[in-house]
Amino acid sequence: MSRNNAAEMSLAAIRVAPTDRPYVIAQLGQSLDGRIATISGDSRWINGENALDHLHALRASVDAVVVGVNTVVADDPQLTVRRVLGAHPARVVIDPQGRAPNRAHCFVDDGTARYCVMARDAALPAGVRPIILQRTGENLCPAEIAKRLFALGMRRILIEGGSDTISRFINAGMVDRLHVLLAPIILGSGRPGLELEPIMSVAHAMRPTARVHVFPDGDVLFDCDLRPRRADDRAA
Repeated sequence: MSRNNAAEMSLAAIRVAPTDRPYVIAQLGQSLDGRIATISGDSRWINGENALDHLHALRASVDAVVVGVNTVVADDPQLTVRRVLGAHPARVVIDPQGRAPNRAHCFVDDGTARYCVMARDAALPAGVRPIILQRTGENLCPAEIAKRLFALGMRRILIEGGSDTISRFINAGMVDRLHVLLAPIILGSGRPGLELEPIMSVAHAMRPTARVHVFPDGDVLFDCDLRPRRADDRAA
């Protein structure tokens, strides 16, 4: 299967997702042993070219791409779709304390809407719009973040990183689909991809329906449907 066919199959469900509520996708690139970075924080290049192409195609399929401030400080991502055809999504940084550098690439004025989700008003680079939310403990509520972005017209929302941010959205029952890009590499130590609420029994583990796509360069995409869990959380 070509990488284009694999990407199209996994993105089709996102492009026809319902628009009456926030539709949230999370993306995670990791090693065979579930690591997203070494103990020093180095994460280049765990995944290959095909996985990067898929990530950019994923960005081009959503209205907004969201990252936590730790990802901005550590990796300074551009969050664009420069590897594929399509429009750049709005760029959103979750930054409760206003720690993101003003010169961060994701804040560059290229005509794309830019937002910073904060717990208090603070100075931002020109054109970056604040979204002020009340803090819940140390963090901001994932459901409230999705709700506010939806109210601003962002129906399909990609949570791209880091692992803490993705984990919080999954723990909150806010993720519809999870794309895990697994690279044929073993780090042996380092930062784990997910840290979810502990369970005492394997019977309580999430077992999402998943489609698997093998890319030509060896990376494997697990396209996981978490909607049954979201339905259970809403019913609880």
